[in-house]
Amino acid sequence: MKKILVVGSVGIDDIETPAGKVEGVPGGSAIYFSLAASAFADINFVGIAGRDFPQEIIDLMRVRQIDLNGFEIVEGKTFRWSGKYHSNMDDRDSLLTELNVFENFSPKLPGNYKESEIVFLANIHPKLQLQVLNEVTKPELVISDTMNFWIDGDRSEVWEVAKRSDIFIMNDSEICLLTGESNFLKAADKFIEDCPKLLAAVVKLGKYGAYVTDGSKEFFLPAYPLRKVVDPTGGGDSFAGGFAGYLALKGSYDFNDIKKAVVYGTITASFSVNNFSVDGLKDFDDGDIQDAYKVMMEVIKF
Repeated sequence: MKKILVVGSVGIDDIETPAGKVEGVPGGSAIYFSLAASAFADINFVGIAGRDFPQEIIDLMRVRQIDLNGFEIVEGKTFRWSGKYHSNMDDRDSLLTELNVFENFSPKLPGNYKESEIVFLANIHPKLQLQVLNEVTKPELVISDTMNFWIDGDRSEVWEVAKRSDIFIMNDSEICLLTGESNFLKAADKFIEDCPKLLAAVVKLGKYGAYVTDGSKEFFLPAYPLRKVVDPTGGGDSFAGGFAGYLALKGSYDFNDIKKAVVYGTITASFSVNNFSVDGLKDFDDGDIQDAYKVMMEVIKF
């Protein structure tokens, strides 16, 4: 099994969806990713939080054997975000964003973290992603994520991260924004063409599933058949956790492995969105994952 280094945000969220409302719950890309990925692999965690971050989540991460030597707990308040989702669960309004201690975050990698075989660069400023890439020592696989905020403001650096990655994960609107294409399939083709090092581009399609291509082969997968979504927050990060976790467990990265990783990413995302915050990621185990895998196999079999 390969170890995964994750560098990303740690937050406290206030979330309102058609299913209800919660306040002061844990969030952040690195938290969602790690709890999902730890079902498959060992995690080296890098992030920053204030003293107000819930101790119960830190304890849960320790129970999950997530290495927290790179997790800084400092004086001050944790990154805070508040959002309200529309009735379709696809659109949301950000009501509050306070960077707090995250504003001056500079990833500090313990020595052994630099030798992690797999690196996941979660959704943070591309300058920080590049900083991490300059510190790690020849990882076998670099997986990166981004969002439209960074594409709008730091496009050239997002491209630099992409060209130094082996797998890049975006949603359909983000890859269209980055490439200038209006069709996400054409955008994925252009993205692969402009990033020859890439093994694959993974495009998240929300409630419609996911798409992956290496430029010659392609794969569509529907979303897990949930009858109700409670909270989409962190679904993409949980997808990335299951995706990267499976590849770390497998230890090989050909296109068939990547396709199967998309299946496991879809499964872990389904656990996440089935409850508020990280509650859906607290209790699932390998048996739950394999049961969900059987459901997915029936869904796509014809």
